[in-house]
Amino acid sequence: MKIEIRDATREDADLIADAILGAIGEDLTDSLAGEEHTREDVHKLFADLARRDDSQYSWLNSRIAVADTGEAAGVCVSYDGADLIELRKTFFEEATRQLGWEISEEEIASMKPETTEEEYYLDSLMTLPEYRGRGVARQLILDADKKAAIKNKPLGLLCDKTNTRARRLYESVGFKAVGKRPFAGHDMDHLQLRAIGK
Repeated sequence: MKIEIRDATREDADLIADAILGAIGEDLTDSLAGEEHTREDVHKLFADLARRDDSQYSWLNSRIAVADTGEAAGVCVSYDGADLIELRKTFFEEATRQLGWEISEEEIASMKPETTEEEYYLDSLMTLPEYRGRGVARQLILDADKKAAIKNKPLGLLCDKTNTRARRLYESVGFKAVGKRPFAGHDMDHLQLRAIGK
């Protein structure tokens, strides 16, 4: 199967939101929703963030894998880690407005970011179910690594210790464990891939 990877557009916002919720999983989605909101509310939040230019989940930070049928086969959201602190302000503002979060600027500032300015960060990756096992995720990862190479940075990501399938994929591409990072109250494995051409 031939895959083409293209830049996302604002019209891809719902697909990008699907990818983000797929990456974070149902438990974290439910936690973000809280008792007052639904998974659909969380999906709307991320779709709204994907339509914006000033969000880490923006269409500007997303790439879409397209199958030879013309259908979307996968999504990757990635960005320069140096931009995260500024980009995530929008996430907290919108989560406060849409989901009723109560979080102070001091609490936000005290949160350890999931990435740093030293790396290019692969935030969310999803292959649509009907295209799994066909190399789509691998092509999206290598596409993100090309962007990392342009910035002369390693590509980094966080992987849940229990997600052995994803871990096998990342290691098969060349990712290595470089430490641990907290994310949403859990310790995650921090993996990095050296930028292509280094």
